[in-house]
Amino acid sequence: MKTLIVGASGATGQLLVAQLLATGKEVKIIARSTANIPESWLHNEHVNIIYSNISEMKVDKMTEIISDCNAFACCLGHNLTFKGLFGKPRKLVTNAVQLICEAISKNAPTKPTKFVLMNTAGNRNRDINEPVYVSEKTVLSLLRFFLPPHLDNEEASDFLRLKVGKENPKIEWAVVRPDTLIDENQVTDYNINTSPTRSAIFNPGETSRINVAHFMSQLILEEDLWNEWKGQMPVIYND
Repeated sequence: MKTLIVGASGATGQLLVAQLLATGKEVKIIARSTANIPESWLHNEHVNIIYSNISEMKVDKMTEIISDCNAFACCLGHNLTFKGLFGKPRKLVTNAVQLICEAISKNAPTKPTKFVLMNTAGNRNRDINEPVYVSEKTVLSLLRFFLPPHLDNEEASDFLRLKVGKENPKIEWAVVRPDTLIDENQVTDYNINTSPTRSAIFNPGETSRINVAHFMSQLILEEDLWNEWKGQMPVIYND
């Protein structure tokens, strides 16, 4: 069985693909025809590339694509341009999560499939009432109103928390929350927390993209780690 990755052509998505391929895992990716696809993927029998715009895809097509997949990862994000931040689709991540989950349900797997969503430490886990300072609440309210990608991140995780839920017989999920993303060449020590240990707004930590990719790949590959974090929103920091 294969792992479907959306957002695979992005900075973190490419690293996640590399992590999975290094273990011999087969992957499917959905990417636009203009996406930055590494040349090595084009000649790798373990990589199946579907050229399509996921924001325009219908559930029947997605159901067909994922028929041989038993794990899913979403590394989608908005481009840091004016159009990417404020243009359509404003619910890029939320709509993709919903589309994939609907397709999984339609395929009716006999055992739960894994769904790993990359999110942000700036998004609270409202299942456990994480503490937020008044000053943070004010800033988050402004971000929610003026910065569509922040609201998209919240609504994407809320779809998994509230619509899919923790007792779904077809889908199990985990939402990975890195803090400020940085680039590093190698996996380094990192720590995983149930909730943020510092303010993502006023005292942010750092998380390398390659560490995020490593943790996401391990969630997909390692059953004990998955059982520890499924149904939760772990926060990852560089050590």
